[in-house]
Amino acid sequence: MTLAGTGTETLTLFLVNLAGIMDNADEQLLPAVYKEVGESLHADPTHLGSLTFYKSFVQALCFPVAAYLATRHNRTHVIALGAFLWAAATFLVAISSTFTEVAVSRGLNGIGLAIVIPSIQSLIADSTNESNRGTAFGWLHLTSSFGSVFGSLVAILLAPTTILGLEGSRVAFHLVAALSILVGILVHLFAQDPRYNASRIKNDPQEPTKSFLGEEARSLLREARDVINVPSFKILVGQGLELMGFSHGTTATIWSLFTVASSLGGLFGGKMGDFVARRLPDSGRIILAQVSTGLAVPLAAVLILGLPDDSSTAILHGFVFVVMGLVISWCAPATNNPIFAEIVPERARTSIYALDRSFETILSSFAPPVVGLLSQNVFGYKTVDSGNVETDKENARALGKALYVSIGIPFTICCLIYSFLHCTYPGDRDRAKMASFIESQTQDIETDNSYVLIRDEPNVPSEEDTSADCRETDEQRLLSV
Repeated sequence: MTLAGTGTETLTLFLVNLAGIMDNADEQLLPAVYKEVGESLHADPTHLGSLTFYKSFVQALCFPVAAYLATRHNRTHVIALGAFLWAAATFLVAISSTFTEVAVSRGLNGIGLAIVIPSIQSLIADSTNESNRGTAFGWLHLTSSFGSVFGSLVAILLAPTTILGLEGSRVAFHLVAALSILVGILVHLFAQDPRYNASRIKNDPQEPTKSFLGEEARSLLREARDVINVPSFKILVGQGLELMGFSHGTTATIWSLFTVASSLGGLFGGKMGDFVARRLPDSGRIILAQVSTGLAVPLAAVLILGLPDDSSTAILHGFVFVVMGLVISWCAPATNNPIFAEIVPERARTSIYALDRSFETILSSFAPPVVGLLSQNVFGYKTVDSGNVETDKENARALGKALYVSIGIPFTICCLIYSFLHCTYPGDRDRAKMASFIESQTQDIETDNSYVLIRDEPNVPSEEDTSADCRETDEQRLLSV
């Protein structure tokens, strides 16, 4: 199957990307209104950071569910189910009135988000080959970033308003939840999973006996064991522009510029990944990721520590955000996602994407609490009511220093970790190709054996019997003449 396939395939990929848009929109809601949520719940940065940790931790724990559902069931139905689950959890966040209620709702939100991305990524991987896989993931990165822009804009612009007696931030959660349900319905009704349909034609459904379920669990663990050797890490960046004195509108504009630049950078990185992979098949994608992560450290230093904490520098902040977004977004579409599709057999792609999601969310979930703890306990963040301009700027500087520590060190480590791929990636890729070749040959042999068994059935005439009948019929015709 290719990306430019039939109308059904095109519609499926469109709806899958639409689900990715809403997934990212939902994830951006809470970070975009941390300030308003903190004031409403009287929560400090450490508690606000823990909300993301709860969601990410639950999301990471749901890997077995995500891998099982996407591997053994219709992936489009899995995506629809995930959309319904995260929509319900987002609605619960909107009606929550205490920190505990929000924390529980965010944990439930992680379940829905966890089972969607592996299905989307494996569908994209199955629809491409080594020559265009980076570009395909670049487009997925681009469309998903539209969701980040949408979620951030809706949340930030509605935050200072009141609609029908509801806080604007709560209205934003209701809106995204409703749209997520709509997208889930569309995916369930109109999208199709070609691999699931093909497997249904070839295989009869199995009864869910205890031995069958046990074998499924063992198979899932084997796949997890096979793909766990190549983890990837991605550190998400937050920002505290409003504490510097930027208005909601300016903050939304700057953050949207960064998101748009990041999405375009992802598409550019995906195309560059395909380009360098054709010329340096063993190291091109890895070098590109090291360039991206290596540039992130000085750019983050300029953005967070170098620029003045002054609302009059909005244009300068926006420019640096755009440059940073264009550069730091290459790793996933250009390197991680294409390589994941190459180092395991096709049957294990969903598992490796789910494992990557699990590792990624576990590690990134520690970033907000770490930033909160560092800003309060090391750099002097003061938990007081906002309104004092000088205090807000001091808090912004404290958050900036804590944020840079949480960005600079992980990106440096990430750049170094990519170096090991120069040694492991070529061998892993070749072994996966050999495993896929052996699997295809085994399937061909099984198909041939099935054909022989059918021919040996007593009620099915062989070719010799058929030819004999034909000769007998010809003799009868001659005698009759």
